[in-house]
Amino acid sequence: MFTKAISCLSGPDDDVMLPRGSLKSDWEVELGVVMGRTARYVSETEALDYVAGYVLANDVSERQWQLERGVQWDKGKGFDTFGPVGPWLVTRDEMPDPQSLGLFLDVNGRRMQTGNTRTMIFNVRQLIAYVSRCITLCPGDLVITGTPPGVGMGMKPNPVYLKEGDVMTLGIDGLAQQRQRVVAWKRITEEQTP
Repeated sequence: MFTKAISCLSGPDDDVMLPRGSLKSDWEVELGVVMGRTARYVSETEALDYVAGYVLANDVSERQWQLERGVQWDKGKGFDTFGPVGPWLVTRDEMPDPQSLGLFLDVNGRRMQTGNTRTMIFNVRQLIAYVSRCITLCPGDLVITGTPPGVGMGMKPNPVYLKEGDVMTLGIDGLAQQRQRVVAWKRITEEQTP
């Protein structure tokens, strides 16, 4: 379990900006769960009652900062633009079973990830119940669930990482698609900050 900075949130088709000096930025298509009610110590049985809906998310991660610069994952997960979400919020009543959704991610037209939420190690009910024991989840909070095989870090024989000019296209059944262009780091002014 880790947190992502609120400043990493971006739109589904916004550019993903590499951090200055980034060598190992990576992609992760994931199901996002948007909380609809305050959740504190909820049971697995009741967990979905606290969900407002579901979104498509790309948990962009800088692996060097995540894994090689100490034990805290947060710093590799929270860079500006590293949390594209959307374009749709599909309400719980429109998607009663979050454990049967196909998902994919392509980089430059090449399929990197293909999976289904039925193979998640921990299902949505388990995740909400667990997180709500550690952190009070508030309406609007976003729980991102995990990614299928095919991230760049895991490519054999050599890892593949994002570089300027790459294009990521990703989607989840019923949650539409995203498209992000990877751009080099640039200074963001206060006026540009979301």
